[in-house]
Amino acid sequence: MNTFDNNHKNNQTKAEPNLKSLIQMKDITKVFHTGGIDFVALNNISVDFYAGEFVSVVGKSGSGKSTLANMLTGIDHPTQGSVKIAGMPIHNLKESPMSIWRGKNLGIVFQFFQLLSTLTLLENVMLPMDFCNTYPQTDREPRARDLLGMVSLAEFADMLPAAVSGGQQQSAAIARALANDPPILIADEPTGNMDSKTAEAVFELFSNLVVKGKTVVMVTHDPSLAARTDRVVHIHDGRLVQEEFGGSAQG
Repeated sequence: MNTFDNNHKNNQTKAEPNLKSLIQMKDITKVFHTGGIDFVALNNISVDFYAGEFVSVVGKSGSGKSTLANMLTGIDHPTQGSVKIAGMPIHNLKESPMSIWRGKNLGIVFQFFQLLSTLTLLENVMLPMDFCNTYPQTDREPRARDLLGMVSLAEFADMLPAAVSGGQQQSAAIARALANDPPILIADEPTGNMDSKTAEAVFELFSNLVVKGKTVVMVTHDPSLAARTDRVVHIHDGRLVQEEFGGSAQG
C-alpha cells in the first residue's frame, strides 16, 4: 500500500470551514522559570481555529510552536490567558477528567512519538480505546488493525516500536491519534522523521480528515506543506506575527 488512505479521492472538493470558532486561544502567555531566569515561550497570543479547518503553525526552532500545541491539548497550562474548546475552558478541568476529555475529543501526534516501548504497535493504537472505553471490546483490535493498515503498517502491527523505523513509529503515532475518531487533531511535526513520499501521504490523510469535517492543527517546519493548508499561523519569539489565508488542503 503506497498511500495512507486508498479511499482518498484527488477530485474531492473540501467543504468550506465552519465559520464558528471551535478553539479560542485568548491572551495566552507562557513563562518558564529555569535557574532563576524567566523565559517567555508564548507572549500574549490570541488566535481562533475553526471547525473543518486545516491550519499549519510555522516558525523557527524555539519560536514557541510546540508550546502552543501543548496549550491546545491541555498538556501544559498557560501562565495567563485561556483556551476554550467548544466553549469549555479546558484548563479548568482536573487531571483525571481532563485525560478522559482529551482522549475522546483530541487526537494528539507528538513530535517524538511517545509510543510505549513494551507494547506492540497494535497495542499502542488500542490503548486510547481501552482508556476511554469508546468502542466495544470486540471492535478495538479490528479497528486498530484497520488504522495501522491505513498508514501502511498492517504487516508491522505485532512488532514493538524499537523494531521499526522512526518514520514508521510516527505513522503508528498518527494511527493512535485517530483511534477514538476525535473531531480535532493536533499534530506536532508529524512529518519530521519521514521521507518526502511518506510525508506527502500523511498530508493527504490529514487533508482527507478535513474533507470529512475534522479540524487539523499541524505544527511544521515544511513550508511546502504549510502553504497548502487553509491558513498559516506564523510564530516568532513566542509572538503571533502573521496569518496567511487562502491555501488549499485538497492535496
